Amino acid sequence: MQFLLYLTLSAPLVALAQLPSDIERITTTASRGTSPEAALPLAISTLSDDTLSLLGTTHIEEALKLVAGAGLQKGNGQEYLPALRSPVFTGAGACGGLLTAEDGIPLRAAGFCNVNELFEAHSEMAARLEVLKGPGSVLYGSNAVHGVINVITPDTTTGTGLAGVDTGSFGYQRARFRAGKDWGEQGIGLNASVTRDNGYRQGESVDLQKINLRHRYDGHLVSVTTGFTYSHLNQHTAGYIEGFESYKDEQLARSNSDPDAYRHARAARLWSRFDAAVANGNLTITPYLRDQNMDFRMHFLPGLPYEYNRQQGLGVQSLWKRPLTGDMHVSLGVDAEYTQGALLQFQNEPTEGSAYLAETVPQGKHYDFTVNASLYAPFAELQWQRNNWLATLGLRYERMHYDYTNRMLDGRTRDDGTECGFDGCRYARPPSAEHRFSNASPKLGISYRFAPQLSAYLNLSKGYRAPQATELYRLQREQQVADLESEQAQNVELGLQGQYRQLRIAVALYRMEKKHVIYRDADFFNVDNGRTRHIGAELELQTPLTKQLDLAMAATLAQHTYQHEPMRADTVITGNDIDTAPRSLANVRLGWKLTHNTRLELEWQHVGRYYTEPQNLHEYEGHDLLALRAAWRLSDGLSLIARINNLTDEAYAERADYTAFGGDRYFPGRPRNLLVSANYQW
Repeated sequence: MQFLLYLTLSAPLVALAQLPSDIERITTTASRGTSPEAALPLAISTLSDDTLSLLGTTHIEEALKLVAGAGLQKGNGQEYLPALRSPVFTGAGACGGLLTAEDGIPLRAAGFCNVNELFEAHSEMAARLEVLKGPGSVLYGSNAVHGVINVITPDTTTGTGLAGVDTGSFGYQRARFRAGKDWGEQGIGLNASVTRDNGYRQGESVDLQKINLRHRYDGHLVSVTTGFTYSHLNQHTAGYIEGFESYKDEQLARSNSDPDAYRHARAARLWSRFDAAVANGNLTITPYLRDQNMDFRMHFLPGLPYEYNRQQGLGVQSLWKRPLTGDMHVSLGVDAEYTQGALLQFQNEPTEGSAYLAETVPQGKHYDFTVNASLYAPFAELQWQRNNWLATLGLRYERMHYDYTNRMLDGRTRDDGTECGFDGCRYARPPSAEHRFSNASPKLGISYRFAPQLSAYLNLSKGYRAPQATELYRLQREQQVADLESEQAQNVELGLQGQYRQLRIAVALYRMEKKHVIYRDADFFNVDNGRTRHIGAELELQTPLTKQLDLAMAATLAQHTYQHEPMRADTVITGNDIDTAPRSLANVRLGWKLTHNTRLELEWQHVGRYYTEPQNLHEYEGHDLLALRAAWRLSDGLSLIARINNLTDEAYAERADYTAFGGDRYFPGRPRNLLVSANYQW
């Protein structure tokens, strides 16, 4: 399999010498403005509205598998674990390695990531998805170590509209609506979806509502665009099933050992973008507000505790671009935000299981704390362009401050102050404290344009993330203070991207070295002595094969390895693959245009085998899935799309891992299922 992927990655390079330019694609994520993808010295992938409409995604993972380097793993309902040029992120704050955003506004504050946060973005009704890979831009600091996933919502103020319904297997139903009014220099619009999914497994379900509102004003001196997003999730969650390859047992795959598990989440974001010509340049200022809360049952922990977390905050992004000379431009800006966060973890019933767990995981409150956080980040970038050369040199400096208040007794007692038996209570609460982190990230990019829309590039960049609040203040066992530094990553990347005639291609080779990687060691201490290495090759291409047939592909070969020995551990893991890091991922789509108004698409999704724990003694065998889609345009505005997912009805796992206490665990994938959509546009 890896040999085939290697041939796939290398063969298209030969064809480029015979292929003509086409329409240039534009990205906003890499520059907070409109920039041609091919010219930028970094890797960025875009999924268009047409692609997303054909997919009819019920979960954002279904779209991101079309991006080379992305490997999200679904849990249950809308839950998932992210991965981008990385293993799947697990642990209290590992999600801090990937920045997620909607319309350029981060979904969460820098120190308060949530591993499932992308369900707060309106990906079901997005105009496009943009994925920036690696620490490639000075516009993004803490959390953008492995990249940025940006959900772009449509401009609904132009007067166009859409009404759609989706119905599918296992009681899946969704209604979608988009409409707006354009008065010339002003416009207003909305973008909404309502989803009900009864689920494949016993007792699971999802109720999900999302809405975007937008207003546009185009004045003579300033243009203002204002957006508002609200999302509400009410989910009944089915947890892991246990036992080696238990996902192959249909009865076990449909079972739910914790029917009381749930997740409730609400999120609102309000932003306004002001654009004006100032001092021979273009100035953009975007203030924003966030208000989020979530409560859920932690079905993956002993005692099945509950968590309630919330955060409210405000921030501003600013960017001023102006020419210095005919071939040199400068970009300057400051990002700042202030966030108030809180977390409560509690357990209503005694812990079941062994006497040890019953004693060390007590009933009552485990954590109750608040964190006020502020972030300040100035940045500058110089861009020089002459003939076919483009060079960018940038620097971002970021300072973060946490003010933590423990609202319980300090230490590792029960909430009434009594001690636990055996070796003490599992959960430890550090005393109130303040922490400050400062980081700087230089970037250098050079690209050379071979053809109007085809460029090769070199990117040297540094990424970082400050410790998340939960890594600093949600401690266990004897640890009373987490003395953590910011994770740092050094990235080197070579690439070729753009379009030549009818072939669109992106090839990237990268090597990233990370240090001060934060993880929980064998004593359950949060430590920062980790080192990891990430080496990969990626290919994305789209090309016609004949007048009726076309091919699209996203393929990844990568190895993510440990480069350190954990403290207080007996097993050597240096050089081992990081758990849940497939070496090969591939998505291939063969399209067939039957008539002017009819299209078929066959998709093959490959996930290679991967180890499920750091010692590399247990593994998941991987899987290969097929999907078939058909689209009919019945009139200028009316279309019908049908999809059969898991066409061959394979038994597979969306996610697999291994724990010392529970052994092999899985989130089983859905069997063959159908989704049909009817859309009317005007």
